[in-house]
Amino acid sequence: MAELDIPRAFGKRRPRLTVWTVLAVIVAAIVFLPIATVLTRVFLPSDGVWPHLMDTVLPGYIRNSLLLLVGVPSLAIMIGVVTGWLVAAFEFPGRRVFEWGLMLPLAMPSYVIAYVYYDRLSSWGPIQSSLRDWFGWQVGDYWFPQVASVPGAIVLLSLVLYPYVYLLSRAAFMGQSQHLMDTARALGHTRMQAFIRVALPMAWPAVAAGAAFVAMETLAEYGAVVHLGVQTLTTGIFRTWFARGAPVAAAQLSAVLLCLVAALFYVEHLIRGRRRFAGDSGGRASSLKRVPLRGGAASLAALACGLPVLLGFLFPASELLRLAIIAGDPMWGPRFYAFVRNSLTMAGGAAVLLVGISLFLAYARRLHGGPVVNLAIQAASLGYAIPGAVIAVGILIPMAAFDNTLDAAMRATFGISTGLLLTGTIAALMFAYVVRYLAVALKTTEAAFTRIPRSMDDAARNLGVGTAGLLARVHIPLLRRGMLTAAIFVFADVMKELPATLIVRPFNFDTLAIRVYRLASDGRLEEASTSALMIVAVGILPVIILSRAMNR
Repeated sequence: MAELDIPRAFGKRRPRLTVWTVLAVIVAAIVFLPIATVLTRVFLPSDGVWPHLMDTVLPGYIRNSLLLLVGVPSLAIMIGVVTGWLVAAFEFPGRRVFEWGLMLPLAMPSYVIAYVYYDRLSSWGPIQSSLRDWFGWQVGDYWFPQVASVPGAIVLLSLVLYPYVYLLSRAAFMGQSQHLMDTARALGHTRMQAFIRVALPMAWPAVAAGAAFVAMETLAEYGAVVHLGVQTLTTGIFRTWFARGAPVAAAQLSAVLLCLVAALFYVEHLIRGRRRFAGDSGGRASSLKRVPLRGGAASLAALACGLPVLLGFLFPASELLRLAIIAGDPMWGPRFYAFVRNSLTMAGGAAVLLVGISLFLAYARRLHGGPVVNLAIQAASLGYAIPGAVIAVGILIPMAAFDNTLDAAMRATFGISTGLLLTGTIAALMFAYVVRYLAVALKTTEAAFTRIPRSMDDAARNLGVGTAGLLARVHIPLLRRGMLTAAIFVFADVMKELPATLIVRPFNFDTLAIRVYRLASDGRLEEASTSALMIVAVGILPVIILSRAMNR
């Protein structure tokens, strides 16, 4: 099956200047505004803060960010490709369970797994305490892996991010032709050699795309790295903005992070090159056939697939459940329900709003897509590749400028102070979610649009249906499944979102993610377990949908 080029599929008709295209460009420009704001602050004076950062902490920020940027995708590729190949190409005990179980770490927020492992593996944790009791050791008498370190962060982030590589590589392996593998075997290659020389190169575009997702999530990470004491560019943005009170310097740090994202896109483009997913015209009869494994080989395959699920989901989830049963959140009751209500309200509102915006943009592109519309929508979709901290900085700067300008004008004219109308409001936080997750909803909606043939549009128009009626009466009924999928993914992502929420949220407006962050940062993981479990439970829903979609 050839790789789908969505922008090309949506740009077949001759571009025209209509109300739909103009509004689409305006909406895309508004969504792109925070990113543009960060870029425009690069050359502004920072009152001496920037030179101080360069002389002290900036080299460490860049070094740690680059180490994570290399280490996490590399380890995620190793886990994702191996498990994806085993599940796609072999039959062994437990394969059907691992097929969907390997997706479960997607439901585990990275900061939650960091809290659990740090609490369990630290020097005062139960494992090291038991070792000292058994052998009579003292702290410092023995070596033990340090979780609060760059290598520890690499391992923990890889355990929750490898499913991006697993999902795409597994799909690519399943779509390959058995004829090619048979030919490689006939030429004298072993199964391992056939995998390395035939299957893996064909799946490499998918692997590279998954690795790019992992790298973007790694750059955007805040909660896990700050808890593990790893100083990155994202933590530096928080520290510069809040501790130093230097928004310009924080924006300049954000620009450095944007440069890393741009470099990441360029590297991923070079890796993928012009290669595309290819399939065989023989249909399902020629698709990859699973080879039964027996004895030790079957046990090794089950172990290789079971370890990521155990370490990335089962162990932290079981620890959270145990802690919730033993202690749980002391605010359980009306105050805790307020955290739940805030999370559900923001996640539900963002899901509805983003599905509506993505439906409008995708339909405008389908109607009269052209270079301008395509470029505007692609620019608006960059938010998913931008860390939440950068988006928050880009939102607060123009909103604060607007509020201050309006307040000064009202004071001078009427002697009335308007205060902060946009900054620190629910609207600002919702806008941050729109910028961050528009790409998630848009790509899912566009994929659903591609399954509707153009001939259906022409038939409806011949029957006198207008542009708006075509969307309401024809497309939306056919897009309901895709729109629901997009809404669920956005809902789960917003439930887990931390950095943008921390910066942009209104005063005294806490979500479950912030509740987990605050309690765990204070060493109160037992109390944070209740909120963390609720986030994980919500995150399992997209995993189920993904598994069912891939099986179909």
